[in-house]
Amino acid sequence: MNKLYFFSVCTAISLLISCKDSDQSNDTATSEETQTVKIDKPDFNPDSAYAYIAKQVSFGPRMPGSEGQRACANWMKEMLRAYCDTVYVQDVSVRGGDGQMLPCINLIGSINPNAGRRILLLAHWDTRPWADNDVKDQDKPILGADDGGSGVGVLLEIARQIRSKPLPQDLGIDILFTDVEDYGKGEWGTNSYALGTQYWARNPHIPGYKASFGILLDMVGARNARFPLEGISTQYAGDIQQKVWQSANTAGFSSYFPFVAAGEITDDHYFVNTIAKIPTIDIINLQTGMGSGFAPHWHTHNDDMSVIDKNTLEAVGETLLQVIYEMVQPAT
Repeated sequence: MNKLYFFSVCTAISLLISCKDSDQSNDTATSEETQTVKIDKPDFNPDSAYAYIAKQVSFGPRMPGSEGQRACANWMKEMLRAYCDTVYVQDVSVRGGDGQMLPCINLIGSINPNAGRRILLLAHWDTRPWADNDVKDQDKPILGADDGGSGVGVLLEIARQIRSKPLPQDLGIDILFTDVEDYGKGEWGTNSYALGTQYWARNPHIPGYKASFGILLDMVGARNARFPLEGISTQYAGDIQQKVWQSANTAGFSSYFPFVAAGEITDDHYFVNTIAKIPTIDIINLQTGMGSGFAPHWHTHNDDMSVIDKNTLEAVGETLLQVIYEMVQPAT
């Protein structure tokens, strides 16, 4: 994701209150954040999500033009075919910020493709060709267990669980795995990032494709992750953001999803919002006390399976299932 990031931590109780009566007390909001409400949904399996991430990492770096890119794309395609009703492949070329033409493979798995109500779930799956935040081997590609692997792992497990407990025919899910997200540099400009998403947003797998809302996962697998209220999400899809964070709190994961405002990240969701016009939020691990605003392994060779925590995977996966199945059977 782009590093145009300004992390300003402040309590965002006002954001929460805006979705409720203006005279509601903070005590009430706090009690709702910690209340666990059960709905009729499948249980997310973090062991399964972890295994999906490990499989991606086993292919090595997945940057454009690599052997890992093609091998991982073929594997993801087969996984989507196992869990989704229809699978689309966009095997195209995009122009990098350095002028190079890059192979780009976007994959889309649709569940209940004829449903009018749709939710878009997306994550990038490529890995960064450079370890530019490391102290050594900066010109070598990273494995990207968290930044590239974790979102895919969670979404494949979401698809598997939906297969085990099918949604009603009027509610559909589209799982979008976007390529060439991390082949970008600040000096090349904002548009050098998220190239696969930009292509999809202009050329969706279904002409005129629309969804009620979208949820992007980026770096959602690390130990001690925290997902504050990212600023671009607040700007373009604040009501969706509030709904998802409330669902996280309802599911019992308030410590991972604090109602705390954060700065803006120009990530895949920016282009879904501005080009495809689908209100989309970003669930992304943002850390205070770090110069970059991200976790210490970000854009380093330390981004391997050692940083992945099943508790974090469970928090994100259970939150998504809560959001999805609340649309089937509202929580009581």
